[in-house]
This record gives sequence, structure tokens and C-alpha cells, in this order.
Amino acid sequence: MLKFAPMTRDVSRPASRLSSPTFSPLYRQIKDFLIRSLEQGEWGPGDAIPSEGELAVRFNVSQGTVRKAIDEMAAENMLVRRQGKGTFVATHDDPRSFYRFLRLVPDSGKPTPTVSDPFLCETIAASPEVANALGLRAGERVVHVKRLLRFGDDPVVFDEIYLVADLFDGLSLDRLRGGERSLYSLFESDFGVRMISAEEHLRAVAADAESAGLLGLKPGDPLLLVERTAYTYGNKPVEWRRGLYCTRRHYYRNDLG
Repeated sequence: MLKFAPMTRDVSRPASRLSSPTFSPLYRQIKDFLIRSLEQGEWGPGDAIPSEGELAVRFNVSQGTVRKAIDEMAAENMLVRRQGKGTFVATHDDPRSFYRFLRLVPDSGKPTPTVSDPFLCETIAASPEVANALGLRAGERVVHVKRLLRFGDDPVVFDEIYLVADLFDGLSLDRLRGGERSLYSLFESDFGVRMISAEEHLRAVAADAESAGLLGLKPGDPLLLVERTAYTYGNKPVEWRRGLYCTRRHYYRNDLG
């Protein structure tokens, strides 16, 4: 059983001392323990975690403290609550996860089947730009993937993806082409790397010769560039990608609030 040392303070000091950068609320400490358990594989994607009561006993805290930690992890898409069933580790196999990371919607508003069509997978030395995005040194190994994402028969997204090579040993073009799983589902199930969050930067650019040819456009036609850094547990960057989005019949949707 994990126990926490009693939290005490010198009553002669102002209470505002507790808000110093070194102070961590108890529920945040519980959250950190739970995240470490996820990182270490104690519970895998889709697994049920112990009940709040069991975790409260394990950590020697109140159920309310555990509940607050779990609520925050659920809000951050690490855990999923299911009414009457319990709390589960979030997984990319859940179809809802796919739409967290792909915000492109047909003008019609109707869901369209998507097909991933990778055509390059190679290990290369990281450029300074890629290394900076992934927290590596320039020249360290990264896996470079190119793929088209089709909505129905329509090529809509050209992705260039860079992955931390040490985490994706054995990734190949054949493996990327196998089955109908999303890339993130493949990374989670085959390599144990789950994308927890992402940061995106968007800007308008003109199509170059390669992207124009792949997306059925003319060089110079407008595209939406989406640069994404994806993070796994512990806020560790593991993927950086440059996606060129054709918005002739699609738009980028972001729900706020």
C-alpha cells in the first residue's frame, strides 16, 4: 500500500505559501501515480481500472480525492467512464478517438469512410526542425512515413509523419498497409505507444509539385497546412507530422467550449 507523509505547514507562515510552485494537491499526486501505472502497463488500453474505493484503499486517501484525479484524467481522454460498468483506459480502437485527431469534415456533413494509403516508410536522420519538435538531437534516428488519406475515392490529405525511431522498431510499409486500423490504433496495439494529446498549428500554403500531383491539384493551388506534435504519457513528444489538407469539398472543424 502506498502511503503519503502527513502534509503539515508552519502555522506562523501565511497560508499563501501553499500555492508555491512546489506544492502539488493530493489528487494531483494520485493522478501522477495512476499515469505512471498506465505508462508501466499495469492497465492496458481498454482495460478496466480498479474502483474508486479500491484505489482509495490502495493510496490511503478518500474516495473523493481519487474521484477528482479520475475526473481530470477522463477530461484529458486518458480514461473513459461507462455508466454502470466502471472506468476504463481509453483506447484508439474506440471510433470516437479517430475523430479527436482528424477534424476534417465533408461539406455535406455526412460521415465518409476514410482509407489510409501509406507509400513510404524509411528510417532517416532527423533534421534540426524534426529533432526540435520531437525533443531529439539533430541526426538522431526517426521513422519517416508518407501517406495519402482518402475520403471515399477522393485524396484529401497528404501526410508526412516523423516518429521517434526507438519507440517504433520494426515499423515497415507492409505493417502500415496491413488491416483497416487507424495509424494511432496500430501504434497503440503493436508498439505500446498511445497518443494522449496533440498540439496543432494551422496556416494556408500553396501546393508544391509533389502535393499537387498526389491531391489532384495544380501547383500553387491553396492548401491548409496542419503541423501536429502528438504526445504520449508524461507529455513526451513521439510524433511530428505535416499534413496538407485539400479543402475543395471539406473543411476543418474545431468544437469550442
